Amino acid sequence: MNVPAAEERVTKMSRTQEKSIEDDEINLFNPAILDRLPISHVSGLLIMPLRSTDYDKGFLVLLSQLTDVGNVTKEQFLNRFYSMKTAGGYYVVVIEDVNSGKVIACASLVVEQKFIHNCSLRGRLEDVVVNNNYRGQSLGKLVVTIVAQLARYFHCYKLSLDCVDRLVPFYENIGFKRETNNANYLNMRFHSENATEQSRL
Repeated sequence: MNVPAAEERVTKMSRTQEKSIEDDEINLFNPAILDRLPISHVSGLLIMPLRSTDYDKGFLVLLSQLTDVGNVTKEQFLNRFYSMKTAGGYYVVVIEDVNSGKVIACASLVVEQKFIHNCSLRGRLEDVVVNNNYRGQSLGKLVVTIVAQLARYFHCYKLSLDCVDRLVPFYENIGFKRETNNANYLNMRFHSENATEQSRL
């Protein structure tokens, strides 16, 4: 899979930078994993795991450009963050603009443990979004490519996604394929009468 040109403008967080982070800033997953991926080191943007402080850097505001987020408080954000970190299998990658200090792109890899394929792993690409003001710079392709690299790193037997029809060509250009006789995706949505009701996990 080709690494997009946008990666030439992107910097991963170095170990020195990590040491300067506030003590209460926690990574969702080990950032050393990203160091093992072929991502270029260039100034301008930082690629890193979602952090506990990203609520204040506009992470949920960014997600709201993708879908309805709701009125999530910082406490709710942190509760879900630590729940995901404890459970494992959640790899939310964010791109931060160094100048603004804001999260401007993200994508998630969710790793499912399976009994099939010799107890293999399946990856799902979720919540891909680039800030409206940064679109047209191949950042979407970049962040999806990083998630695909993570899925390969974890030896997932496949990486799958669902998207609206107009985005199918975008994902096909990155390497995703619609499989013959297996291109159907069905949903059963459950709508709560109380919009503020929290999940029971």
